[in-house]
Order: sequence, then structure tokens, then C-alpha cells
Amino acid sequence: MATAPASTRTSKKAEARARILDAFIGLLTEGADDLSHDAVAARAEVGRRTVYRYFPDRAALMDGALLRVRELAGPKVTYPDTAQDLLETLEPVFTGFDAHADLFTLLRTTPQGRQLRLAQKRQRANHYARALADAVKDLPPGDRKLATALLQMLHTTPWLEMRDQWDLDGKQIARATGWAVRTLLKDLKARRSLPLDRDVEG
Repeated sequence: MATAPASTRTSKKAEARARILDAFIGLLTEGADDLSHDAVAARAEVGRRTVYRYFPDRAALMDGALLRVRELAGPKVTYPDTAQDLLETLEPVFTGFDAHADLFTLLRTTPQGRQLRLAQKRQRANHYARALADAVKDLPPGDRKLATALLQMLHTTPWLEMRDQWDLDGKQIARATGWAVRTLLKDLKARRSLPLDRDVEG
């Protein structure tokens, strides 16, 4: 019996993986109590063993779901490697959120969405710390964390509030947050080791 070409097998694997993750994300954002592999298998209409083959435990499902969410938003929706990356990805991030507004709203407003986002809390923090290490390097140690946290927040968090309260779209939000990020980076360069609660002279 002839076997399927490698490209066909790869395509089918990718399709099965996406179907499983979409099912898990759907259950999560709907507030389902049962997020077991059995429930995901039933929602995805695949066998239980198939779910375990791709995602052996809940942590693997969470990691895969977060990656799938970023894939849906677009190829540039990823963690930045540098401060410049942070600036250049603002528009792709916010317009990507716009393209799947219902999903990204649920991720930011429901306990289940929060659970999903917090699953990569440490990984996310480490990425931003590395990306912004040069920008904050001269600050007092405690202030480095504060500045990094604020810049990371500006990279994603303003979207929902500015969309809901001001009826802005992703491009507008990116323009406003880009101004804020550039202002803060310029301030960090000028203040050097001056604490954040002190004003830069001149």
C-alpha cells in the first residue's frame, strides 16, 4: 500500500494540531469547567490519543494555545528581541488584535483568558527583560524592573482600554503607544542612573 507523501502528512498533522488548539481555546474562552483532554478531543472531533500525542499535559496545551493565538494575530505578533523591535511591532500587534477582537477581548477579561496568559508569565518577563536590558541598564536596580514592566505593558495592554473607551483602532493605538514608548526610551537615555522619581534636568 502506498504511503501518503511527506508534505501531505505534515499538512494533516498541522491541521490536527490547529484543530485541537482551536478547540481548547474555544472551551477556555467560553468558560467551560471541563478542560480535560477528553473534552478537547470531543470539541475537536479527534481521538483522545491524538490530543495526548500532540499535547501530553495541560502545560503543553497552554503553551500551544498561546502560540496559536499569536499565529492568528499575525507573524509579527511575537516577543521583541530589542527596544526597536518593540516599537516596530506595535502596529502589527494592535491591528492583529483588531482582526480577532472577540478572542483577544476574552483573553483579557475572563478568568480563563487570564489563566492562559499567566501560563507564560515568566517566559514573557524574561523576553522583555532581555529586549530592554540595554535601555534600562544605567538605572538603579529596582527601577530597571519598573521601567521594563511599564514598557512591556505599553506593547500590548492599552489595546482593550483604548478600543473600548475611545473607539480607537489598532493603527491609532499603535501611533499613540509608539509616541509613549519613544518618549520613555528618550527619557531613559537622558536620565542614565537618575532614579525614576526624579526629573531629568533640561
